[in-house]
Amino acid sequence: MSADIIILTGPPGAGKSTVARAVAQSQPRAVHLHTDDFWGFIASGAIAPYLPESDAQNQTVLRVIREAARAYAAGGYLTVVDGIIGPWMLHHFGDLVAAGEHGEGPRVHYIVLRPSRDETLRRAQARTAADALVAEGPILSLWDQFAELAALEAHVIDTSGQNPDETVDAVAAAISGGGCLLDLRAVPVPGD
Repeated sequence: MSADIIILTGPPGAGKSTVARAVAQSQPRAVHLHTDDFWGFIASGAIAPYLPESDAQNQTVLRVIREAARAYAAGGYLTVVDGIIGPWMLHHFGDLVAAGEHGEGPRVHYIVLRPSRDETLRRAQARTAADALVAEGPILSLWDQFAELAALEAHVIDTSGQNPDETVDAVAAAISGGGCLLDLRAVPVPGD
């Protein structure tokens, strides 16, 4: 039987990588797939993933990430996928969700870490990594894309006042309660 896949997402600065690493390290067999690494594997011709002209590239990268997550989960590793994976990209995981719903594949959890808009900007701009996105425009644009999630709003954890340990605990509770299992009815169809 496949292990679960946890998609841990949200805008830049939400704490995804810190929390994903901690969640994975708390399990006996787990993998942390940091999606930024997958974009970094593009040696030439890369387009910043937040630009409109990057769509074809981003669709390819998400297919690769899905297959990596599928393989690790099939091998019995809880797989934490950490990155900006908005509802507009969830169709890539539809076949995994369907298999999990029938007990023939991994269960897929979808958790959105979403601090307030101001807190997101503050945290994102405080990051010191050389490749960290710190430009206000893209950060706020990405936050806005996670602001109204319709049926997926129940998958949001407001991390505004939380330290990383509190967020890890909130994510663990969401996973163990099953309240953030992805439902195909909540996955937008591309082009809608």
